[in-house]
Amino acid sequence: MDIRELVESKARAAREAAATLALCPTRLKNEALLQMARGLAEKTPQILEANRVDLERARTRGHPRAFLDRLTLTDGRVEEMAHGLRQIAALADPVGKTVETWRRPNGLEISRVRVPLGVIGFVYESRPNVTADAAGLCLKSGNAVVLRGGSEAIESNTMIAAVLAKSVEKVGAPADAIQFIDNPDRAGVTALLNLPQYLDLVIPRGGEEFVRMVSERSRVPVLKHDKGLVHIFVDASADVAMAVEVTDNAKTHRPGVCNAVETLLVHRDIAPRFLLALAKRLGTAGVELRGCPRTLAIVPTARPAVETDWDTEFLDLILAVKVVDDLDEAIRHIRRHGSGLAEAIVTADLRQARRFTREVDAAAVLVNASTRLVDGNQFGMGAEMGISTSRLHARGPVGVEELTTTKFVVLGDGQVRE
Repeated sequence: MDIRELVESKARAAREAAATLALCPTRLKNEALLQMARGLAEKTPQILEANRVDLERARTRGHPRAFLDRLTLTDGRVEEMAHGLRQIAALADPVGKTVETWRRPNGLEISRVRVPLGVIGFVYESRPNVTADAAGLCLKSGNAVVLRGGSEAIESNTMIAAVLAKSVEKVGAPADAIQFIDNPDRAGVTALLNLPQYLDLVIPRGGEEFVRMVSERSRVPVLKHDKGLVHIFVDASADVAMAVEVTDNAKTHRPGVCNAVETLLVHRDIAPRFLLALAKRLGTAGVELRGCPRTLAIVPTARPAVETDWDTEFLDLILAVKVVDDLDEAIRHIRRHGSGLAEAIVTADLRQARRFTREVDAAAVLVNASTRLVDGNQFGMGAEMGISTSRLHARGPVGVEELTTTKFVVLGDGQVRE
């Protein structure tokens, strides 16, 4: 069976399973999710061994530190995956939820009710924990899923997907609702993108170039998880200690992920006090600062920033820093360079905070909080398929409710159109 036939057979099986899964009661879906969590815990040694093979291959190929961090699984990270599945099980089931109901003058009662999207194609790179998140969210929202992870994590993903599907089967739910393409041939992605007869939505999650390729080639609607060129603006009224803590967390907690801060904008009035304190803090963490001329005058150990730095998602311990005159300049910079994923302000001025949240266009806008908090789990959504930078049909962290659509249910007693 060639790769196109393989992908089509899996998509067809998912379509058939989707009809059954859409009608599964909440209780059965929750049992499946809890069994999936138990399966991961029981098979942790095998999952870590598969991950070790992936890591050895990635190191041999010279992948950078941030890439290896995204690829690495540990006992703790596998437990986090299991915990995420248990959190998803605890969420309210969106399927069948009545969004609104109204009655027309002719007596018709009209309701808008949530239903699954159907079959979701999920293509992603380098983070094997995403396999469990995606499978769990799709199952809870009544969607079948066809997973196609990157070749760099093929051993880890194959093992995780097999454990999840077997767990679903154990409780009597349709195991075919979780499909994994275990062939690393890149033609598999192209094949998946050309199956609108089986797939209802494709969600790409990875680097900017990868997401762009999927968006340009797909015949199936795409919900993009685009790059995260994230900013923090430190206002003149900001508490310096808070601003240092927030910036440090946003940059160093996990620098290789999309919600890590990449550019820091600092009001000129607070820059001397704040940047010296920040440089000392980040220096101990090994962060390289790349600054504008005004930044260099305060922190001479920083490297001069070049124009391309303002448009670079470093995904590493590198932070571009620019001193600005005011909030207006900060907003102009964000509008020009931001990716629309997340932006933050640190301020004690309520009027500045309100202006920032009103005028900055992003999927998430934060006041006095780290951008690393922009995450489905942190938002109480259990997990996420990604953080959508699209405007249709969902924006921001994509959880179970964002994986549904609605249908109208109309109740009448013989009404006709006149």
